[in-house]
Order: sequence, then C-alpha cells, then structure tokens
Amino acid sequence: MSRHHSPQNNATGEQAVLSFNDLLAAFEAQFNDRLFPKNPATLYEAVEYSLSNSGKRIRPILCLMANNLMGPVHLDAFLAANAVELYHNFTLVHDDIMDHAPLRRGQPTIYKKFNTNTAILTGDTLLLYVFEYLNCIQGDYKQAVTATFLEAALAVGEGQQTDLDMEAMPLSAISYTDYLDMITMKTAVLLAASLQIGGMIGGAGEEDQEHLYAFGKNIGTAFQIQDDYLDCFGDQVKFGKQICGDILLNKKTFLLLKTFESATPAQRSHLEELMADNTIYKIAPMVQLYKDCKADQWAIHECQRYQDIALRHLKSISVPEAHKQALLSLTDMLLNRAH
Repeated sequence: MSRHHSPQNNATGEQAVLSFNDLLAAFEAQFNDRLFPKNPATLYEAVEYSLSNSGKRIRPILCLMANNLMGPVHLDAFLAANAVELYHNFTLVHDDIMDHAPLRRGQPTIYKKFNTNTAILTGDTLLLYVFEYLNCIQGDYKQAVTATFLEAALAVGEGQQTDLDMEAMPLSAISYTDYLDMITMKTAVLLAASLQIGGMIGGAGEEDQEHLYAFGKNIGTAFQIQDDYLDCFGDQVKFGKQICGDILLNKKTFLLLKTFESATPAQRSHLEELMADNTIYKIAPMVQLYKDCKADQWAIHECQRYQDIALRHLKSISVPEAHKQALLSLTDMLLNRAH
C-alpha cells in the first residue's frame, strides 16, 4: 500500500484464540501506523482528526474475531478490518452533517471544527481509502469479500435515507416492522458483514458464514433496542450522556413506536400532545406513558429475544466451543451494560 505501513501477518501456524482486548491492541498498533500525504494540509488534518477520536472499534474487531474463530489471524483480515473501520468513520462524518450534530464522542464534529465542505471531502477521502485497503487483499476470497462489503455499504446508505424519510413521517405512518428494517440496514448489517468477511478470510464454509452473519445481525438489533431503552431508563452517570434526550428530540425509537402501537386512543392523543411540547416538562409524563403501555418491559424482552437468537447461531458454528468464548464475552459486554 503506497500510503500506509502494512500490518504484520499474525498467522503463526497454530491457533491462539485471542480476547477482544488482545485483538484491539493488535488492530490499533497497525491501524495507527499509517501515512497520509501532507497536502492539502487541511484535508488530511481533518482525516487524521476524524480517526484519532476513536470509538470502541467494535466492527473491525468483530472481523478479526471471526477470522480468529476459524484459525490464526491473517494479514487480509487486518486489511478488511481497516476498510470496515474507515467506512464506519466515513458514515459518521457525513451523518454528523446531516444531523447537524455539534459533538461526536465529546469532541467537535468535523464540519464544526473545519467546515462543511471540508467535512464532505474528508468523508469522501475516507471512503476512497476503504477501497485501497480492500484492493490490497490477496486471497482468492477477495472478490467475495468485496461483494459482501459493497452489499452491506449499500444497505447502510439505504438505511440512512429511510431514517431521514421517517423523520418527516407521522407516527401513524411508521410500523415497528418498518423501523426494525431501517435499523437492520443502518446499523446491524455492517456488524453482520464484518463477521462474515472475517469468517470468509478464515476459511469458513457457507453455512458457518451464514451463522456468523445472522449472529451479527441479531446482536446489532438487540444493541439498538437496548440503546433506545438506556436513553430513557438508564443511569445518566453510567450512560455518559443526558437521559431522555431522545424524548426531547421526539426521536422515533423502538420505545416510542411500540408505545404508539400499544396505546389506547386516549393515550395516543396524550402522546401527540406531549410530542408537541418542546420543553423538559414532557419527559416525566412521556416516561410514564412508556411504562403504562409496557414499552419498557417489551424492550427488555425483545433485547433478550434477539440476543438468544444470536447465540443460537453462534452455537451452530462448526468450531470447538472454546473458540467461541471471546465472542460470547463480547456479547455479554455489549448487551449487559449500563452505558
């Protein structure tokens, strides 16, 4: 790769099943060992800024974990993981522009720190580097990896547009199933594809790839339901952001849509009155309405249901159970949290 240092090939012949933290350290070491051009300085300063404000790196590590599930971690898995992480950051840069978000992970967003035009170009540049990494993959699975990635990336874009469309739609025009389909495209599919790609590079057969994909998709869905729940019912200190922010913004969440579906005519009328209120005083009665319609209990149940489906798919993968422990631990970390 002309503009990056290549990661070291971790394949050693004997499989060592590595933990999330082990793989995270290996990923960060090679991902941070990258070289971008110096000019135009504003563009590449913005690119570096976007990548320095790292999140949990869940998607790239899932790619590495799925590869490690099948055998020693291969150089190509790092290349694919880099592509996935760059793509995720590309979506965040452009999403922040669309959402008019001033902060990302506690720091000014790209368009706020620089300007909107630079932010657009930053996202575009990140996307082009995605394909540079994918193009460096050497194995005979390269075409299949690229096709799987492109299918997921297209779904993310479709999910984002659907989300934007839903913002302007009345609650009565959106079903829970519609919202679930949108979240699957926007969030869960990239998690699923990251796992499938890692398994593909590790030599997983088609059936095991399908189980990896389904595991990721259901974990992603459970995670989003839990996120909506915690925004309303979580501990503000542990959650790390303002509780009930979704209520203040009238954000269409699982809780809101399920409450609308379950509500009596009188409760629906009350719900619509509360949504017309733009003050903090609507929070307490809205939370109570969620409870009255049992949306909180439903969210906990649905989160567990999707988690159980995911774990059944993980159990069906044809590798020793001991090799699955890292993914089980990650699932527990993601879905049994207070933030």
